[in-house]
Amino acid sequence: MMDVLKEAKKVEEQIISWRRALHSIPELELDLPKTSAYVKKALDELGIHYKELLGGNALVGLIRGREEGKTIALRADMDGLPIGEETGLEFASKNGAMHACGHDGHTAMLLGAAKILQENAHLLKGNVKLLFQPGEESPGGALPMIEEGALENPHVDAVMGLHNGDLHPEIHSGKIGVRYGPMMAAADRVFIKIKGRGSHGAYPEQSVDPITIAAELIMALQTLVSRETAAVDPAVLSICKIKGGYNTNIIPAEVELEGTVRTFNNETRIRLARRIEEMTKGITSAMRADCEVRYEFKYPALINSDSFTDFFVESAKKILPQEDIIMLKEPVMGAEDMAYFLEKAPGTFFFLNNIRKIGGESYPHHNSKFDLDESLFYKGTALFVQTALDYLS
Repeated sequence: MMDVLKEAKKVEEQIISWRRALHSIPELELDLPKTSAYVKKALDELGIHYKELLGGNALVGLIRGREEGKTIALRADMDGLPIGEETGLEFASKNGAMHACGHDGHTAMLLGAAKILQENAHLLKGNVKLLFQPGEESPGGALPMIEEGALENPHVDAVMGLHNGDLHPEIHSGKIGVRYGPMMAAADRVFIKIKGRGSHGAYPEQSVDPITIAAELIMALQTLVSRETAAVDPAVLSICKIKGGYNTNIIPAEVELEGTVRTFNNETRIRLARRIEEMTKGITSAMRADCEVRYEFKYPALINSDSFTDFFVESAKKILPQEDIIMLKEPVMGAEDMAYFLEKAPGTFFFLNNIRKIGGESYPHHNSKFDLDESLFYKGTALFVQTALDYLS
């Protein structure tokens, strides 16, 4: 029987090397030419066949076992963020973008798992698919990958992925967190344009002031959560952007609002979309203005399969002590387009806490000083490998 932790430690230096190379060349959204080229080169060196999707920016590797059987998919996202890096690392990005969400770590850990599984393919009864995905941050790469056949030929029977960093207060360094059912929220975008009538600021009675209407609307929208949604039904509505106005003495004709809505219950999601439009139209009409409302359904809620999560936890116990496997009491309101893969196949998405402190302080995701503890990458790789081995044994 393979000692998976020992095998993961053997490739630890290679995982770190992959991560550092990827960290220095972050790219954005669905356009990852250098990143995908680097991953293709690594897969070529490992002797793993792959297909290119989304114009070569997404890769689906395939490891075939000794005989036919089920197929498990392991997923890593590869894109960065439009943030200038301030970590001071020797391998820091200098192109104005940054791996400030840890996707470089995800990709490196999956390459480590690919290496171990390819070298031990004779132990597998079935197949392992490797999903290297662009565009998780924006605009979403999982759904177009599915539409181009990423989960077919062979058909995927189960899927798993992870997110590293520090995403949940219940998980401390070196531990993992997992949850049955809802794990991460659905994330939608709302855009509102309030159309009033501009005037001189000294004569507001001649205007239909979109700024005061926007202020009234923003406060009213909060009641859709606080007074129309059950307290036990998690939901967040945040207006995060206001655009309008020119000068201190000009009332503008228009104001634009943008925000995010986070939910777990699909009925709540649909109701909030409807009520945002109703409330916006009602308030703007009552205050003599017109409006435009656009509600965009983005990533769905990420729901872990109960049965596969049971299976994953049993696999994790083989390589981690019980106290390092945290069963999360609450989900998080952050979103992940891994949710699309989990809609198509049962599986599990888990968190690995491997945040690194700089000068005694750790920095959150999407921060210019965000960094990862590379000494813990081997755990993510080992969890991928152990679960795949058990599923295909």
